[in-house]
Amino acid sequence: MTNPYETDELLNQYLAFHYGIDYFDVPNYPVRCAQLCLEFMGNRPRRKALDLGCAVGRSTFELALGFDTAVGVDLSARFIDAAEALQQGNTLNYFLHDEGDLGRAMQVSLANFNYSDCSQRVEFAQGDACKLGEEHTGYDLIFAGNLIDRVNNPTEFLNDMPKRIVPGGLLVISSPYTLLAEYTPKENWIGGIEEHGKPKTMLEGMQAVLAPHFKRVRDPMNVPFVIRETARKYQHSIAEMTVWERKGS
Repeated sequence: MTNPYETDELLNQYLAFHYGIDYFDVPNYPVRCAQLCLEFMGNRPRRKALDLGCAVGRSTFELALGFDTAVGVDLSARFIDAAEALQQGNTLNYFLHDEGDLGRAMQVSLANFNYSDCSQRVEFAQGDACKLGEEHTGYDLIFAGNLIDRVNNPTEFLNDMPKRIVPGGLLVISSPYTLLAEYTPKENWIGGIEEHGKPKTMLEGMQAVLAPHFKRVRDPMNVPFVIRETARKYQHSIAEMTVWERKGS
């Protein structure tokens, strides 16, 4: 399958999703998620954060406002190239589709945002969330936004998290759980299925995998988001955000 996240269409959509205007009074999703992560940290150390599935980088920059270092990782080379170009001070052009071939040329630059003091504390890298390198350890926070339903093997991904996060650190997962077999083979689904004749949700599946090393520290919460496709078509989704604390001392 061709990765849709390497196409012009998705790059345009995500630049608008991260850096464009809000719609229907729904707050900017990458910004809101990062703000919630910072709230959840409380008095915990804020040395290093990892933004997995960072796309074009808005949540990574937002996390850097509250951490010494924020690292953004995404599978899409084009998304990472765009995030790095913005970090380097470049202005990016993208196309906002209105109707058919019609639309508007748009621009984005970090000069329009309050990131001048933190952009040098940000790092970006292309990578697979299920196959992170050994350098990705010692994080006080890992945020996985709209990722758990896009990885090939959620169990493998979740089982890798304990060695990436320090004891007392947080794993924050946010997802609308739009499970699709083209991203996650159905035999790898940990929720959204019937098991032994009973429904099993993604939350229950994550709980089962994470329980040996993490405890859930707050009730799940809804975080809505809107992605504009055209002037008359929008995706309005509601992600569920869960917060897990790494056990140990």
